Amino acid sequence: MTDTVTLTSAVDGFVFTAGHAQPQGARKGGIVVVQEIFGLDQYIQADIARWAALGFEVLAPSLFDRAVPGYLGGREPQDFQTGVAHVGTVGLDKMLSDIQACIDDLAPRGPVFAVGYCLGGSLVWLAASKLKGLAAGSAYYGSMIAANADLPLNAPVIVHLGRKDGHIPADAVKAKLADAHPEVPVHIYENSGHGFNNDGRPESDLDDAKLARERSLALFAANGAG
Repeated sequence: MTDTVTLTSAVDGFVFTAGHAQPQGARKGGIVVVQEIFGLDQYIQADIARWAALGFEVLAPSLFDRAVPGYLGGREPQDFQTGVAHVGTVGLDKMLSDIQACIDDLAPRGPVFAVGYCLGGSLVWLAASKLKGLAAGSAYYGSMIAANADLPLNAPVIVHLGRKDGHIPADAVKAKLADAHPEVPVHIYENSGHGFNNDGRPESDLDDAKLARERSLALFAANGAG
């Protein structure tokens, strides 16, 4: 069952909300689920439940609380533009500080991992470079990864891209990461577009989403997940 908790950013003392779920079965670790640009919508809620069912305690910070508490966007073009505006209002550093607060909350109970989608995929990449206490990260279709490819990494990361993604040139991103971080696995999913982890969306292929999750689980298991 998913509930809502409040956490405090160490950077500015801001109190924000986060979706939370306890693990089912034996606890494998903690995981921070990092949202798309649309807030903690039905697809992120479903992802929280999935990771909890796989044995992880989950925190999913509501990253736009500084702009609009509890923001939920739809999937229309204007919703995307609203989300972009919220990113600009809040700023990447404060969103990263909220992710750090989630890591710090989970860390006393075991290793902490992160998985993020779209905006969240970019933030997982940045978190693996800039934050402390992250055991490993799984970054899905983050548009800012290529521009930040040269950042040093303090945690292992895996990257997932859709071949049919009209926003992110998968081959170009893979080539740039191969130059900057040849140790980072970059997987391109031939049947999928942007947002393919969202079950039921037109760009989603269930087999691709399942395979990406299996690869993420393998990464986490190799880095301390019980």
